[in-house]
Amino acid sequence: MAPDPTPQPAPTAPDPAVAHIRRFNRFYTRRIGVLHEGLLDSRFSLAEVRLMYEIAHRDEPTAADLARDLDMDPGYVSRLLLGLTRRDLVARRTPGRDGRRRHLRLTAKGSKAFGELDQRSDQQVEQLLSGLSAPDRARLVGAMVVTARLLGDGSAPKPIVTLRSHRPGDMGWVVERHGTLYHAEYGWDVRFEGLVAAIVGKFIEQFDPSRERCWIAERDGERVGCVFLVKQSDQVAQLRLLLVEPAARGLGLGRTLIAETIHFARQAGYRTMELWTNSILYAARHLYEQAGFRLVRSEPHEHFGPSLVAQTWELVL
Repeated sequence: MAPDPTPQPAPTAPDPAVAHIRRFNRFYTRRIGVLHEGLLDSRFSLAEVRLMYEIAHRDEPTAADLARDLDMDPGYVSRLLLGLTRRDLVARRTPGRDGRRRHLRLTAKGSKAFGELDQRSDQQVEQLLSGLSAPDRARLVGAMVVTARLLGDGSAPKPIVTLRSHRPGDMGWVVERHGTLYHAEYGWDVRFEGLVAAIVGKFIEQFDPSRERCWIAERDGERVGCVFLVKQSDQVAQLRLLLVEPAARGLGLGRTLIAETIHFARQAGYRTMELWTNSILYAARHLYEQAGFRLVRSEPHEHFGPSLVAQTWELVL
């Protein structure tokens, strides 16, 4: 028989993301002990504890409600509930004459058993977190929130952007993100990164907390923006290094950061604010103009890219 001349498609290379996610699943299931015969060193399986959790936190759901919302086989849910009922942990109530719909609740024995499991689960998570610093805890929680949101969890909290003062590690991030973003978006070379490094170095070396400040914006535990207010003279403050990550644009964050600097400058007793920018930064210039700044000076330069026009803007406080 002649060989089949039809060419066979080449096998598709596996997506590296698949291997990473499976590796994480194996790590995490082992780390939290769900592979043990009883969850949290108890006599209950993971599925049984999840059903008890849902019953405890709902207003008498039905077996159909649980199967649908947890995406579990109805027959499997019924068998689990039958076992919990026989152990006097779950009670069923049939309202009215519709015997097909039985509402579920935990019995006193079930509530006590679940309360002990819930407390043990909290203690287990606290132990997992015990070796992490506060920033690392925030990063971990933020990553989990983002993961849930990306995979379609409608109950995941909406992203909230918060502002804080600088702390160790932030200045390196400010330099790196300015260098990376402005090169990617405008083609500015490494000299701009050097300029940013010089600005943050001087800020740390001469920092006057009563008259200067750095704001770092965070969302889900990750840095998404920054701005600085530095002393230029006793009467003049300078706004510097405004940056908003692409993923956080459109949230009004740039406007918020600028407003924070203006409020602080007034509280610190400055009479005027200045800022230095480039004409090509249209979005930033629009925000400055909205905040009340006016253009007072322009001059061409090639400090870190060809054919740039530097601009100085001023705001009387």
